[in-house]
Amino acid sequence: MLVNVFEIHLSNNNNNNKKNEDVEGGTEAFPDLGAHCQHPLCRQLDFLPFHCDRCRQTFCIEHRTYKSHDCTRPDDKNRKVHVCNRCSTSIETTGYFRANEQAIIDKHLSSKECDPAKKNKSRCPARRCKEKLTFSNNVVCKFCNVKFCLNHRFPASHACNRGGVSLANAASVDGGLSALSLGSRNGNDCAKSGRKSGQSSSASGSRSVQAC
Repeated sequence: MLVNVFEIHLSNNNNNNKKNEDVEGGTEAFPDLGAHCQHPLCRQLDFLPFHCDRCRQTFCIEHRTYKSHDCTRPDDKNRKVHVCNRCSTSIETTGYFRANEQAIIDKHLSSKECDPAKKNKSRCPARRCKEKLTFSNNVVCKFCNVKFCLNHRFPASHACNRGGVSLANAASVDGGLSALSLGSRNGNDCAKSGRKSGQSSSASGSRSVQAC
């Protein structure tokens, strides 16, 4: 009876020591150094362990990647978007697991937002552009509030109309006005210089007459 109690006590101590090694790590000489890999088939002591930023567990160098230790939460920080096959609407499923993702998709399919008529993808309205606009390749112009592809996202590339006036035409008009103002300014400067030269010549003529 005493032998059985001693064996049970010894086995409990071994189990407790094993749990402590899995959690705390270290050695007898350096109990705070390193940690044991928490992979169920590894459990080796690593003095430079890696901490997974998804499942918050500790692993050795061989099991540091999400795939190598079969991480239970590998996609928590990735942005995920599901495109509906019926209406081509983008549905964000970031932070949800597969079961919850399917529930969100089913909710969208049963709602009025899922309209098969929307499946025909719009194209870039820029001239001679046939690019199909999706959720990831379009930009709304802040001047005309029209959606364009990435190649024609700048106002100058799609002949942007702001307030019914083309920016290109406005730029040409501004250029013409600036040229006219420059010409008038140059003309005024020439007239002023002509008047100054006339005054100086008349003054020199008067001085020459007085000298005679």
